[in-house]
Amino acid sequence: MKTEERSDSSRPADEPAAPAGRAGHRPDLAAAGVGALLVAVACGVGWAWQSANGRLQAQWPPLLASWHPHVGPGTPAALTVAAVVVAYGPALADRLPWRRLLLTAWATALAWILSLALIEGWYRGIARRLTTKHEYLRVIDRFDDIPAALRGFTDHIVVGPPGNWPAHVAGHPPGATLTFVWLDRIGLGGGAWAGVFCIVLGASGVAAVLIAVRALAGERLARRAAPFLALAPFAVWTGTSADGYFAGVAAWSIALLAVAATRRSLLAACASGLLFGWICYLSYGLPLIALPLATVLLVTRTTRPVLPFLAAALTVPLAFTLTGFAWWEAYPLLVERYYQGAGGVRPYAYWVWGNLAAATLAVGLATVAGLRRTLTATPSAALGALHPRRPAPTAEAALTLLVLSALLALLAADLSGMSKAETERIWQPFYFWLLPATALLPVRGRRGWLAAQAGVALLVNHLVWTGW
Repeated sequence: MKTEERSDSSRPADEPAAPAGRAGHRPDLAAAGVGALLVAVACGVGWAWQSANGRLQAQWPPLLASWHPHVGPGTPAALTVAAVVVAYGPALADRLPWRRLLLTAWATALAWILSLALIEGWYRGIARRLTTKHEYLRVIDRFDDIPAALRGFTDHIVVGPPGNWPAHVAGHPPGATLTFVWLDRIGLGGGAWAGVFCIVLGASGVAAVLIAVRALAGERLARRAAPFLALAPFAVWTGTSADGYFAGVAAWSIALLAVAATRRSLLAACASGLLFGWICYLSYGLPLIALPLATVLLVTRTTRPVLPFLAAALTVPLAFTLTGFAWWEAYPLLVERYYQGAGGVRPYAYWVWGNLAAATLAVGLATVAGLRRTLTATPSAALGALHPRRPAPTAEAALTLLVLSALLALLAADLSGMSKAETERIWQPFYFWLLPATALLPVRGRRGWLAAQAGVALLVNHLVWTGW
């Protein structure tokens, strides 16, 4: 095994694996209990509110789902993946050579996502989902002339003019739709190829997060987080939704900037910038990924990658603008379209906190316990990072700041009012960066926390029909 595969250039190999003096389980269990209570209250209040007037526009709040207990072809595989990761995941994460760990984590996440999706069967769980009336594949034939389609894209966002776009096409910049147009052009058309594409890219985000955590906070904490990332509860919504693809691209943008900042790689900085520019044209909410990106520079205390990052990032809006699509003109029209539909009916007073209950189900109770430790460590971590004369942040502090940046981005999206419901799916790009908080949990008990994570995903996928 090569030395560089197991060591970290900025952290000693024997760095502490867990925060000193905070190894007690009771506060973690209490935090998980609060998360479970939030979900229970959101379910109870949501059912009462929806039954009273239907304004929540969700049959099984806080999730956009309907009650539908069932099993399917993917059930045995999902149970097997969960059992194997719980039993062997922590030990393998500690012992595998680094590059092999990345591939194993990616493959495990892929198996987990696929098995959960296949609980609904191949057609209903994967091949059909991106072909329904709200989805991107419904408009592939309208992009035969791509420049013309981009020039007229904003004309079809608002409901009213003839030929308005389906909900997801109208709700995103055209980069999202163009992805599936290009897949069709190279012979990978149809819902099955689109679904597999999103699942593979979404699963790759696990490797991206591990690379970033290793670069910023050391290999030990990255290894500790690996099983939790591979067994993420939000895998239920990664297979199959385009948001899984968005999450993977966003994760690689952050990972490549972390590599650029720690290894002084011009190529990585340019690639990170290019991907950031692209994600801004995949979803109007993803410019918020700038918060974790800025945190990478804060933790590494360097501005070296900024110029190549920005130069590469600007090529994407330049290309779209020259082709005829103006992001700044489209976004106000999206807001109008949003309030023409369910967004104008769903009450902010419920969803502003109901979204957080949905997020709790998506990231799992182990992540909630890890976030408690993150918030506890935030004051000292922030003070150390912002003080110019203090040494570079410790591994724990670096991880704390990275997780906190994703949490702040998520809260900003929540407060905006443009994410009322469906956040279990939409916020996947932020969830990826909350899960590393599980690395702060004590070694003892990891299998129990992993079992809790898997249990949430299995229960959700078997008890309700999510529609995604």
